[in-house]
Amino acid sequence: MANLKEIIAARVAKELKDGDVVNLGIGLPTMVANFLPEGVHIVLQSENGIMGMGAAAEKGSENVDVVNAGAQYVTVNPGAMFFDSATSFGIIRGGHVDATILGALEVDQHGNLANWIVPGKMVPGMGGAMDLVVGAKKVIVAMQHTQKGVHKILKECRLPYTAVNVVDMIITEMGVMEITKDGIVLKEVNSGYTIEDVQNATEAELIVSPELKEAGEAV
Repeated sequence: MANLKEIIAARVAKELKDGDVVNLGIGLPTMVANFLPEGVHIVLQSENGIMGMGAAAEKGSENVDVVNAGAQYVTVNPGAMFFDSATSFGIIRGGHVDATILGALEVDQHGNLANWIVPGKMVPGMGGAMDLVVGAKKVIVAMQHTQKGVHKILKECRLPYTAVNVVDMIITEMGVMEITKDGIVLKEVNSGYTIEDVQNATEAELIVSPELKEAGEAV
């Protein structure tokens, strides 16, 4: 059985269209590229200055000069480009990224996102998330539904915001949710879970879509 991260990454991959320019955040989101449907080719952008990034480098064949924004060794595809951070963030802020996929500490029913700091804990920096979630055309949060049983999908974020009113979709091991002006709409429930399971793991009140799908149905 696929682990939870693989389940999430595989479902996120179905949201991407052929030719999309996509930024994948550190951790779970990097797995999305492994699950793209046949015939779907995306252009991966890394905010430290790569357009056309490939898969993770195999152990023993790493190029120490080619790393992604999370300092992981990666490969590049034919035609890839390298540029400085100013150009990279010009691409992001200019609205040229079709989708950004990233994790979260908290998301709330208004589409607010908190994913960069827990007060009192050391972090290396805020990274590019604040620019990406504002500049990208679509923002998908890919994460496990709870953290050791603690709610992560809330009525109101409690941690410092990364940005407000930016999240379009949340995909977890339990299902798929869309953020609308009316709140969080539950669109899909994964096999092994019920609507009640998803609601019990969510602080915010979910709106159940009249066209609710179960895992395995056509998307």
